[in-house]
Amino acid sequence: QVTLVESGGGLVQPGGSLRLSCTPSQPILSIDAMGWFRQAPGKQRELVARIKITDSINYADSVKGRFTISRDNAKNMVYLQMNSLKPEDTAVYYCTARVSSVWSYWGLGTQVTVSS
Repeated sequence: QVTLVESGGGLVQPGGSLRLSCTPSQPILSIDAMGWFRQAPGKQRELVARIKITDSINYADSVKGRFTISRDNAKNMVYLQMNSLKPEDTAVYYCTARVSSVWSYWGLGTQVTVSS
């Protein structure tokens, strides 16, 4: 079973930065996009950022200008650089891979807590 392995979460003060990393446990064929979702307590999981194989990128309005998604094909890694973090960014962040327009593969999630 292919999974995605995330790392880089933790506790940070408001205004701080974190970088999340993600890599698949095995190669995944026919990926058309990679993404990061997040889920805060009592809320639905939401798409934070997405990067397509064409390098087209989309962000949730709430993170535009603060978060940056990128990938390193040589290292088979996807990153989410998060700057100017706010308490409302606190959530479990999930890396995901899309195949045939379906978010098919998921990581277990990494906790990000923004608090003073």
